[in-house]
Amino acid sequence: MATTIRKAIFPAAGLGTRFLPATKASPKEMLPIVDTPLIQYGVEECVRCGIQEFIIITGKNKRAIEDHFDIAFELEEKLKSTGKQKMLEVINKLQEIKFAYIRQREALGLGHAILCAKPFVKDEPFVVILSDDLLDPDSTVLKEMMSIYEQKKSPVIAVEDVPRADVQRYGIIDGKMHDGVYEISDLVEKPKPENAPSTKGIIGRYILTPDIFDILEKQKPGAGGEIQLTDALRTLVKKRPIYGYDIKGRRYDAGDKLGYLKATVDFALRNKELAADFRKFLIERVKTL
Repeated sequence: MATTIRKAIFPAAGLGTRFLPATKASPKEMLPIVDTPLIQYGVEECVRCGIQEFIIITGKNKRAIEDHFDIAFELEEKLKSTGKQKMLEVINKLQEIKFAYIRQREALGLGHAILCAKPFVKDEPFVVILSDDLLDPDSTVLKEMMSIYEQKKSPVIAVEDVPRADVQRYGIIDGKMHDGVYEISDLVEKPKPENAPSTKGIIGRYILTPDIFDILEKQKPGAGGEIQLTDALRTLVKKRPIYGYDIKGRRYDAGDKLGYLKATVDFALRNKELAADFRKFLIERVKTL
């Protein structure tokens, strides 16, 4: 098995039902936070960690993702001819990256989406990013997880403490902290609050090893009738160590309307061109409530 992490998988075949009607014909992953699509934040996060090969798992009505990361000749020529060099640099900064697109023909769950990437990943470790789990742009979580992988040569998953009332929305780990990471002993997908082994919820950042594919190929449907990655990891942890890493900084559930709005506000307040006027607007608006 190769040991260097070079590839990242982005599952992007979901239906995005929580954002209907906006996602009826447009991918949820292309919803913008200020001026950048959700999926691009995740790609840029990986690029900062040295990853240059991306596998996007797509479905119907997802062509906009491919177009976004492709060359836009007419637009580029227009920007060149009008002297908009800064804008040209913005749309070209990811063009050196390699993208592969795989169609998930049926929405059979996160585990199945990852399994679709097996022919491209082969025997390499890889990153999985769920782009609607949005992290601060200056987050170093993925880089820190990759450092842990280099030490342990075993899967590493990001976790975050969640309210016990919300554990049924997450995969939940059981394990003990040792040297700054959790040594995971078990994982449960969307348990009832009274049955959850902890309140450490799995967040959409994973470093996985290729032995997960053999398990996913045999994995039976779990919660929601889907092939759950958490269930496959539960099998894998009986065979080899899996580690959990507490994320640092702010995480936004941008797959939820309220989380998406919170992310939009916070990212706008970080934007140098918008921050001052937007802050003034918010203060004045709150006064009228």
